[in-house]
Amino acid sequence: MLAIPPKRHLTPILEFLTAEETDALIAAPDRTRWTGRRDHALLVLAIQTGLRISELCSLTYTDLHLGVAASVSCTGKGRRTRATPLTSTTTAVMTTYLTERRSRPGSALFCGPRGQRLSRDALEHRLAVHAATAAATCASLADKHLTMHTLRHTAAMNLLAEGVDISVIALWLGHQRTQSTDVYMHADMTIKQSALDRTRPANIPPGTYQPEADILTWLAAL
Repeated sequence: MLAIPPKRHLTPILEFLTAEETDALIAAPDRTRWTGRRDHALLVLAIQTGLRISELCSLTYTDLHLGVAASVSCTGKGRRTRATPLTSTTTAVMTTYLTERRSRPGSALFCGPRGQRLSRDALEHRLAVHAATAAATCASLADKHLTMHTLRHTAAMNLLAEGVDISVIALWLGHQRTQSTDVYMHADMTIKQSALDRTRPANIPPGTYQPEADILTWLAAL
């Protein structure tokens, strides 16, 4: 039985958010309400750190370290513990959120009305609500199947776009092997475009071909 190869199937296209889509999604929660401020902090943390949905659900407010070299600690797959650094923007958002969170019952970082941990379904539901709101200002979001894992993909693609080595991204995401992270290199069209530009003759400038404005008139006159 173990020698039988697995069935081949189509690999879906990896989806992630652009900078414009990310900004629209983060701005979607209504921050005049407690749930909106909680969801805003959740989205900021998820997109910057790339934590899995199970890791986000299990966070407590003691997992946040907001002093010098701010970071968040979590236990991922295989019970492997890792710490992920936080940017100054994320640190500011989480500092403000944590001040309000401590006045509520329970120890879960992202909690429900009675202090209980939010479930995976609850997180996906909140994301769907905010995605629908954000789609009103960013139409491209309506065409994407947005899940919490999409935010994880977005974090990885942002790191890759900034030139971070793939092995470092694997450590960042908690991957045991870099093979699990190679999918992001296939999804990054800028890397492929750069490789294509290197194949061009020296006298041709890099970039996408743009025809002359009167090319159709010239062709019709032939």
